[in-house]
Amino acid sequence: MKVAVIGAGAIGGLVAGAFAEAGHDVSIVARGAHLAAIQASGLTVRWLDRDARTYPLPGFATPEALGVQDAVFVTLKAYSIGPLLPRLAGMLGPETAVVPAINGLPWWYFARHAGPYRDQPLRTLDPDGAMLGALDPAHIVGCVVHGAAEVVEPGVVQHTSGRLFVLGEIDGAMTARLDRLGDAMRRGGLEPRLTRTIRNEVWMKLIGNLSYNPVAALTLSRMNEINDDPALIRMIRAQMHEAMAVAEAYGEPITLSIDERLAIARKIGNSKISMHQDLERGRPLEIAAIVSTVLELAGRAGIETPMIDAVHALASARARVAARSGGGGAS
Repeated sequence: MKVAVIGAGAIGGLVAGAFAEAGHDVSIVARGAHLAAIQASGLTVRWLDRDARTYPLPGFATPEALGVQDAVFVTLKAYSIGPLLPRLAGMLGPETAVVPAINGLPWWYFARHAGPYRDQPLRTLDPDGAMLGALDPAHIVGCVVHGAAEVVEPGVVQHTSGRLFVLGEIDGAMTARLDRLGDAMRRGGLEPRLTRTIRNEVWMKLIGNLSYNPVAALTLSRMNEINDDPALIRMIRAQMHEAMAVAEAYGEPITLSIDERLAIARKIGNSKISMHQDLERGRPLEIAAIVSTVLELAGRAGIETPMIDAVHALASARARVAARSGGGGAS
């Protein structure tokens, strides 16, 4: 397959490395020092349980430099995706899969949805519906990542935990392109799981993400430090409980208990999760996609979310202060 990875940072680096490991034709779109290092010396992935590998992959500054692909993985931050979508046109053939491996509720959430909000935008992310209109949903393959990595220096990605990638067509179909993607990722050392219920998988991850990520940004704590703090875990339990009620209101009941979801989070070990990394590196925080979207849906459904509201307010204020001092803002 011809595979492009747009934004080949931490998770994108794992994806690019896995497809290259499986022998596919991989191109990277990146920027800055990371792109320069990849162009000069290749992409190095320090895999968690095997030797580090350096992949001599072509790196480009813009997606327009690439032709039609079989798969396009988008591993950008959620707030960067809107301007990108119209630029994908030259990469799309009739069967091209566009796989947004991103955090939070995705802009495409209601596209081809079976419920009453079918084809409506998430106003928090896409207030005028431009994102939904910029890419035919037939191209989209939903993706939920249960793993962690970090760019430790330009051109070098450190894999820190997990390798599960859940993939699903947004209309619930099981397709040949899903099989091809899953097979390639498996051969490359990842753990793909194909599903008919990708939105439920989005929520399964999101209830942890919206609970842990703002706390990590507020405290600059690693995951093991949060999990070892009983007071923080009580806050996280309350947020998970509220988020589960929102998910159920939209037909996506969470089948795991809160204790089971906490156990999954503990497997991440001592990783710095995304908002922690972003704050330290002066990047905007993904508050809109990870938290504000859930509050939007809670409001539509008339569900009270006092703990999520409180943590959202604190994290948003933290991001504003960071932006004023030259660090990351909220987006």
